[in-house]
Order: sequence, then structure tokens, then C-alpha cells
Amino acid sequence: MPGQTYAEFESIAPYFDLARGALGDLVDGEHFFDVVDENTIYEVLYDLGWPRIIRGRTALMAAFRGYAKSIALHAADHLVTHKADDGRVVVIEYEVHGTILATGVAYENRFCSIIRLENRRIAHWRDYMDSHAAWNALNARGH
Repeated sequence: MPGQTYAEFESIAPYFDLARGALGDLVDGEHFFDVVDENTIYEVLYDLGWPRIIRGRTALMAAFRGYAKSIALHAADHLVTHKADDGRVVVIEYEVHGTILATGVAYENRFCSIIRLENRRIAHWRDYMDSHAAWNALNARGH
């Protein structure tokens, strides 16, 4: 994975930069996908088009390819980081700001993610978000 480029994910880079930055020196690798374990479990506790559970780095990258084609993020901020279990668990709270590409509608959302690390990689990610904000943005009529 070192040296791999992730140009196809550029439209959502602020999310990846925030998440990678939040993990700091607890993990090894430059990009978010560099620090994801091959057998990771990415769990979302909302029903808005994503599978509830994504298993493996390859499947996670495929899911994010679709996200990158539908949303352009211009910022991810308001990061609050909580470390637990001697750095094996990291909880991050944050916001993302962008645009739904199909409609031009603004997308603003808040998240809380619980991340379990093993062997300096993301082994499990559990995601909570403001489902109402996402629903409104995804169902609004564009310009």
C-alpha cells in the first residue's frame, strides 16, 4: 500500500484527512486506507443507502468510491478526540460540509465514530451520524 495514490477519493479527502489525523501516531500509514486492516469491519448504525456492515478493506474502498461520486466535501472539522483502553479505542466526533453532486444541495452533517485499533490498524469502525440531516440533503431538490 505505501506509495498508492487515492486520486479517485479526492472529492471526500477532507473526511479521510480528518480521520487519519485523529489517529495520529497510533497507526502507521499516510492515507486513511493505508491504516485500515485488510479484514476491517466498518459498521454504520443508520439506513441511508450503505450496507449496515462492510467487511474488509477492499469492500470498504468500493463503498467509498460510490460516496466520492455522489458527494464533494469542502471541509471536515470540529474534531473532538477521546482515547480509551490505552489507545486501542479512539472515539471521534466531527462535522463534514459539502455538496450533493447530483443536485447541488448543501450537505452538512455530524458524526461520532468509535474506532478499535489492532496492530496499528483500524480493525473496527462503528459510525453514528445525524440521519435527519443526511435524509434532508439527499431528498432535497437541487438548483
